[in-house]
Amino acid sequence: MHNIILASKSKVRRKILIENGINCSVEPSNIDEETIKESMLKQQASPEIISKNLAELKANKISQRKNEEIVIGADSVIDLNGEIISKPTNRNEALEILKKLNGKKHYLISSVCVSKNGSMIWNHTDKAALTMKKMSLKELNSYLNKIKDEILYAYNVYQIEGEGKNLFLKIEGDKNTIMGLPIKEIKNYLKNYE
Repeated sequence: MHNIILASKSKVRRKILIENGINCSVEPSNIDEETIKESMLKQQASPEIISKNLAELKANKISQRKNEEIVIGADSVIDLNGEIISKPTNRNEALEILKKLNGKKHYLISSVCVSKNGSMIWNHTDKAALTMKKMSLKELNSYLNKIKDEILYAYNVYQIEGEGKNLFLKIEGDKNTIMGLPIKEIKNYLKNYE
């Protein structure tokens, strides 16, 4: 198996790769995601395009320095009726996001990109639909009080394999996609790449 580099500081993505037998080292790309997102929104890019482009930028940035090595970049965005919901930077923002999603269906879009020698060689985008229960402000605050900071800021406002699953009436889609990495497609690609 090739040496694989994950261009992300996401512990969740690394855990998914390792649980699926893909050993990787981690080198975060540290691109300015919010500025890039804003610029793309001004150009009216779709949430899928934004997610894919961010994944590609992350992978390519690390890949330029790592000749012949395979680099995986990934990105996830929440799409609520065409509005991109970014990760909260504090608890007030987290509550505002939950209020926006409250009782509504939204999409979680996860893209992955594989790069080599500074160029994308493969990519995949997957989408899951999540319908949040209608909850009172008290219930939303109660949920937030149970969530540790590192989880809140790493997973956006819900961790689907933890407390977050209690927020939803309906979840349609792959759990790994919701957690940020459509692993089945990555495994298929890497198997054929060998």
